[in-house]
Amino acid sequence: MNNITYTPIGIIYSPFKEPKGMPIQPKGAKDIEGSVEIFEKYIKGLQNLDGFSHIILLYHFHLSKEYSLTVKPYLDNNSRGVFATRAPSRPNAIGLSVVKLEKIEKNIIHIKNVDIVDGTPVLDIKPYVPQFNPDEEFKIGWLKENISKLNQTKGDDRFNN
Repeated sequence: MNNITYTPIGIIYSPFKEPKGMPIQPKGAKDIEGSVEIFEKYIKGLQNLDGFSHIILLYHFHLSKEYSLTVKPYLDNNSRGVFATRAPSRPNAIGLSVVKLEKIEKNIIHIKNVDIVDGTPVLDIKPYVPQFNPDEEFKIGWLKENISKLNQTKGDDRFNN
């Protein structure tokens, strides 16, 4: 298979200069503000996005240098398969966050619930539509025992390579 190359469409700005001390998921980052600057050649793609309350940001974990197929995730002290976590040290360093869209001013998207390091390259934006997701009961695997720790848990140095 050939290599796959992505080009950033913009940059995410947040109050977090490093992962240490940062909320680990948007739910733990309630009301934390940030913005996404979209590069000029992609501005036309923002048309009609302002009608959505939430957006999905797909981004590159630019601070992640190496990966491991097993990691100790933030909400657990046990080693887990990387694909059973949302850890940033992954074979393809792609992150995903659902954030609240506040407003769009030209090429700047103002957002809330930001759990992303300042300067992170954004790869894509999609509208979040809850009706697109199944109405089934969900299982959350090993997180079932640890999900209550989400709002208190902050990033540390465990994924800095």
